[in-house]
Amino acid sequence: MREKLLSIGDDFWIEDSHGQRAYKVNGKAVRIRDTFVLEDASGNEVARIQERKLSVRDKVAIERGGDTAATVHKALVGLRDRFSIDVKGGPDMKAHGNIVDHEYEIERDGHTVATISKKWFRVRESYGVEIAGGEDVPLLLAITVAIDSLT
Repeated sequence: MREKLLSIGDDFWIEDSHGQRAYKVNGKAVRIRDTFVLEDASGNEVARIQERKLSVRDKVAIERGGDTAATVHKALVGLRDRFSIDVKGGPDMKAHGNIVDHEYEIERDGHTVATISKKWFRVRESYGVEIAGGEDVPLLLAITVAIDSLT
């Protein structure tokens, strides 16, 4: 992924480990709220990431097929960067670590499901998302985009 990806209206590609374009993040510039659409390589929408304002704390909803699949919000307690991820119909997750520097993990039930790091890349403004086998790749990529939008 690209760092600073969340300038309104920016589009960018997420490449797989072989450098092939796998997903596109389409930033929608004409919306009042920050909205991003995650598309597969064929241009099919796999998730919509939309900021929800006017709550006690800002949060971002991830929608799939018109339904909310997950909601990401910053945890209110603690000094470290932490985010709670409420997953509809499944166990909730949390993200913790150095979010601003893109060095963090996403966990479910104490097990790491994704690791985000800039250390793997020499290319400026890029970072990697390593997702554990068997996990929902589009959902975890959408969660990563949502976390970026909240920081």
